[in-house]
Amino acid sequence: MNDVVSVMDVGGSHVTAANVDLRSRGIVSGQLFRESLDGDGSADEIVATLVRCARRLPAPATGRWAIALPGPFDHERGIGRYQGVGKFEALRDVDLRAALAALLPAAAGSISFHHDADAFLVGEWWAGAARGHNRAVGITLGTGVGSSFLRDGTILRAGPGIPPEGRVDLLRYAGLPLEETVSRRAIRRAYAGASSGLDVHEIAQRARQGDRAAVDVFTRAFRALGAVLDPYLRASGATVLVVGGSIAASWDLVAGPLRTATTVAIEPARHLAEAPLLGAAYLMGISPRGR
Repeated sequence: MNDVVSVMDVGGSHVTAANVDLRSRGIVSGQLFRESLDGDGSADEIVATLVRCARRLPAPATGRWAIALPGPFDHERGIGRYQGVGKFEALRDVDLRAALAALLPAAAGSISFHHDADAFLVGEWWAGAARGHNRAVGITLGTGVGSSFLRDGTILRAGPGIPPEGRVDLLRYAGLPLEETVSRRAIRRAYAGASSGLDVHEIAQRARQGDRAAVDVFTRAFRALGAVLDPYLRASGATVLVVGGSIAASWDLVAGPLRTATTVAIEPARHLAEAPLLGAAYLMGISPRGR
């Protein structure tokens, strides 16, 4: 492995860039930067934001970059496949690897792309809550439900206990897509005060203050998630489920209902914001070509 890898984690509203030290399994001190990102912007605007954030980093001599970002994206080829998902529409059919290669600092090496849910789980397996587990599952809770299944450091897309393409969001609950019960929009819709424009963290605060309707929303959603996940967790042989994403910040309301419906250990992410950066760095570091 090279000692230091430059990484980015791209979300619909932000991008984070960092240098990761593969020896210490952590972010190099003082070398993490975040920029707001308009997921509805043009391709040029999105690329410019990524480059602006990246240029704040001291670039390591290796010139290797690992980038974690959500699908639908051809991570192997570096080409956007976004359509009808509410973000990054302008990146559809855009060769992001080519667009970035000439602009990223010292990008003389290679650029690899990794699904953000995979990078999250690998980061937690390598340096966080799933460390020491041979088989683990990770989910990220936010605008949707991201997921990843791992065995001995390798991401699984098929096999016993693995949903189609390793995607929990393709599963159903009560006859509906899972994300109609567990997601930011589902929680807001289910709460009686959703018409007031409250977001998930505000509904969570009401639950902590004793609002029974808010408590019930979290209880129903995460018992449902646990009921859907448990057969896959058992069949895949997973010994831990690691939970991340923005909604995981309300862990005090998520953990109880989720644990009542599952039979494996459940842990919050140890590196809630940094895990995708760490995982992308690990995946780049073990790849001879960086794909």
